[in-house]
Amino acid sequence: MIRSKQTTNRRLIGLAVAAAACPMPGQAQETGPQAGSLPTVEVVSTTPVPGIEVPKDQIPSNVQTADDTHLRRAQSLNLPDFLATQMPSVNVNEIQGNPYQVDVNYRGFSASPVLGTPQGLSVYQDGVRINEPFGDVVNWDLIPKAAISSITLLPGSNPLFGLNTLGGALSLQTKRGDTHPGTELEFQAGSFGRVSTELSHGRKLADGGHLFLAFGGLNEDGWRSYSPSRVRQLFAKVGQDSGKLSWDLSFTHGDNRLVGNGLLPESMLMQDRKQVYTRPDRTGNRMSMLTLNGSYRLSDQQTISMTAYTRRSRYSTLNGDLNDGFSPPDSLNSGVENRTYTRQHGEGVALQSSYTAGMHQLTFGASVDRARTHFLQTEAEGILDATRAVVPQEEAEVDALLAGKSRTASVYFSDLVTLRPDLQLSLSGRYNDTRVTTRDDGRALLGLSTQLDGEGRYKKFNPAIGLTWQATPQLTAYAGWSQGNRAPSPIELGCSDPANACVLPNALQSDPPLKQVVSQTFETGLRGTFAKDLRWNASVFRTVNKDDLLFVSSGLSRGYFSNFGRTLRQGVELGLSQQTERIDWSLSYSYLRARYDSPACLVAEANSSAETSAACTGEGEIAVRRGDRLPGLPAHSLKFNVDWRVTPSWTLGAQYRAYSRQTVRGNENGLHAPDGDLFSGSGRIGGYALLDLTTRWKLGRNVELFAKVANVFNRRYASAGQLGRNGFDANGAVLAPDAWRNAQFVAPGAPRAVWVGVRVQLGV
Repeated sequence: MIRSKQTTNRRLIGLAVAAAACPMPGQAQETGPQAGSLPTVEVVSTTPVPGIEVPKDQIPSNVQTADDTHLRRAQSLNLPDFLATQMPSVNVNEIQGNPYQVDVNYRGFSASPVLGTPQGLSVYQDGVRINEPFGDVVNWDLIPKAAISSITLLPGSNPLFGLNTLGGALSLQTKRGDTHPGTELEFQAGSFGRVSTELSHGRKLADGGHLFLAFGGLNEDGWRSYSPSRVRQLFAKVGQDSGKLSWDLSFTHGDNRLVGNGLLPESMLMQDRKQVYTRPDRTGNRMSMLTLNGSYRLSDQQTISMTAYTRRSRYSTLNGDLNDGFSPPDSLNSGVENRTYTRQHGEGVALQSSYTAGMHQLTFGASVDRARTHFLQTEAEGILDATRAVVPQEEAEVDALLAGKSRTASVYFSDLVTLRPDLQLSLSGRYNDTRVTTRDDGRALLGLSTQLDGEGRYKKFNPAIGLTWQATPQLTAYAGWSQGNRAPSPIELGCSDPANACVLPNALQSDPPLKQVVSQTFETGLRGTFAKDLRWNASVFRTVNKDDLLFVSSGLSRGYFSNFGRTLRQGVELGLSQQTERIDWSLSYSYLRARYDSPACLVAEANSSAETSAACTGEGEIAVRRGDRLPGLPAHSLKFNVDWRVTPSWTLGAQYRAYSRQTVRGNENGLHAPDGDLFSGSGRIGGYALLDLTTRWKLGRNVELFAKVANVFNRRYASAGQLGRNGFDANGAVLAPDAWRNAQFVAPGAPRAVWVGVRVQLGV
């Protein structure tokens, strides 16, 4: 996705109306053209591969954009942090307790690094889909923040962005040396022992060449006990624009070690918010990706573009858990250490032709992506020490040894038809052919009982249609309908048997076949401007998922994947924003109604209503009715952001966000109630509001001091929750198995924190 400012002397911009598209909070804005100046129009590419760029006001959805300037203003730690504070309809669940391992939810759809989270957003970097093939998860720590140039969030089931675009697509473009010249060094330190450094260098080369390098490093102790993390990110890009030919080659590398200590029972939370349930909970991510983008302009009307990539990654997890088989005096091993090792190789290529012919702006493309995965899981029983760390007492045993392959071939098209200068019709479609295979190496080599050999093939054509009408220079109306799909990944195929629930990250079992998910979205809205560049927007949307893939929990860490039937997400988005000489501000409100749209029986043993329904006779099952709320998603959210230039060299900022209460996982039917134990939980967590303050002070042309206070009022809140079995007393001592009790676990939010830093520009 490409975001740029273009003047009206270009042929494309001549099609646009004088009014710019309505910006979302955090979006680039103009202060208004001065007398005699030409207006500017923001244009956005509507396919992952750069092609014909469409004026934003001609896109039939509430698309949101931002750039690196906004990342700097917000002083965001990473991309999820920025999305949570700046983008409407976005909230995060801190399930893992690590700022790089959060679930990002947009309009009720998630992009998460956690296996088991229903994935519904596609994420692209420079035209490459970076959802991991094994479970469609997104590892946010592998996205180099220092290299991000622009962010585009497109809502709906946009078929042009391929698999997993059920609720939206997040597209990132990285920096170039000719657009971001100079050398910059940034250093920051503060709460939780956090120390971070970013170094970037950009320059123009001879004959239209450009070079950009970026390095980011972070070390912190974490605000919870035993939760240190280390992040290392490297990015390099070289390219050239020489007349008709433009190309760039980029390299992305990450080598990170993250500790996220997860959920905590409310009884233990009352004693000490910093403590952990069991440990360790460590993730190691190492990835390298090489991406080549190129385009050749055949004529003023036609351009051919290409994206090719290769990606190599190794992931490992180490999780210390309470042992379900603990049964003294027969077995004194109260803990179990689960380890996983994942190795993935992926590559792909996409070709695209963009053509302008009269009233049509046409794009035709094709792509092929394939991936190979090798997965190993082991477990070793042990004892829990005084800090609730697992000390293995036995040799590790192999639970699963799996090889998986996936291949997706696609063809797509789009056509933007200018029916009148103020009326545009957009048509698009994509055909996906996905093949997923699994091979159980463990059964053959290790004599395991699993039966995972299998193959699934999923085909789907997804269309989209939309209409935009610039009714006046100050008002635009739009409406659109779109369809997307997602095929089950190897992990979902390998963990879909209710009789053999998996321990996540995964103990794989035999697998009943799963269906692909199909989503359909309808959206309509208005956007425009009032006097003095006061911009506004109002939209309504509705997305229905058919055969939705959900992870059905049968315990705190166990469960299985299953097709559910139908789920529904619909809502309203409202926004106001303005940029003046002294103050930039934005206000947004979102309402989300996320519901199950089909009845079903789900396993939720810790729910007080389990096994009381005549409709569900299975052990530990609850009856989910049509209309019950999806867990983890607040219905109401409000965001207010402001930047005040107090003086030419001093700026103050504030970011405020508020969310209503939400249902926890395991209470999908909404009927859980405390069973006499205060800490068995209500099945819900309360709403919360957070305020962050920022400031920047330029000491000269090349030196800037900055600071941030997060959670200014030190609110105690939780961003997610789940019902489960608690094996410890309030002081954290392990109980006898017959004393384990149902409890509500929550993801506690970080307390007040302060960071200060300095940014030095060494030259342009």
